[in-house]
Amino acid sequence: YRIGKESYRFNNSGFRCVSDDKSTNSTSESSLASMIVWQKDESQMALIPTGEFEMGDTMNEVEDWMLSSRPVHKVELSNFYIDVNEVTVGQFKKFVQISGYNYPGQLWNMVAEYSPNDNYPMVYVSWNDAAAYATWAGKRLPTEAEWEYAARGGLSGKRFPQGNNITHDDANYSGTGGIDGWDKCAPVGSFPANGYGLYDVSGNVFEWCSDWYDKNYYSISPTRNPWGPTTAN
Repeated sequence: YRIGKESYRFNNSGFRCVSDDKSTNSTSESSLASMIVWQKDESQMALIPTGEFEMGDTMNEVEDWMLSSRPVHKVELSNFYIDVNEVTVGQFKKFVQISGYNYPGQLWNMVAEYSPNDNYPMVYVSWNDAAAYATWAGKRLPTEAEWEYAARGGLSGKRFPQGNNITHDDANYSGTGGIDGWDKCAPVGSFPANGYGLYDVSGNVFEWCSDWYDKNYYSISPTRNPWGPTTAN
């Protein structure tokens, strides 16, 4: 999911947030608890441990749009917390009500078409909407490297967070079957979590990252804690 700071809206774009702050905004007594609850938006967050991984398309997928996910390159990341679930409709509504954020009112009916109640992922959000929520919550959007590392759930060289195959018992995607009885979005947490305890890192909605998009960035990316390109290309 190499998604940059485009300002237009995707009907199936959602997001989750990360934090480097391990103490002051958490209800956990431990500064490095494996799970915490973030006070501002009451989201559960999982600790992603310091480590390294091979970032990019390790499977040499045939689609042309996967070419920008190469070359595969080593990335080292410091630990961070990330939301266990995608930001929900209910959480985003609370943000709009408390902060007075100018989210277009006419979009709520469109949100309801895909995410009909407060426990579904928030959709119809631009990068700016997602970034504004993250700032309000005292967090930030994940870098692309952080998102991919967290989404892999500790697996190496696999196509999906569940392994090399995926079914409708694993995620919500095109069509229905198995656990997946939702023609559009599914409520957050409806499918099994990955190895880090994160839900819906496959399927359901696309997720915004903080990075600009540059198709050549993988060739020049720094090894440690890459923040992405400084401009779009």
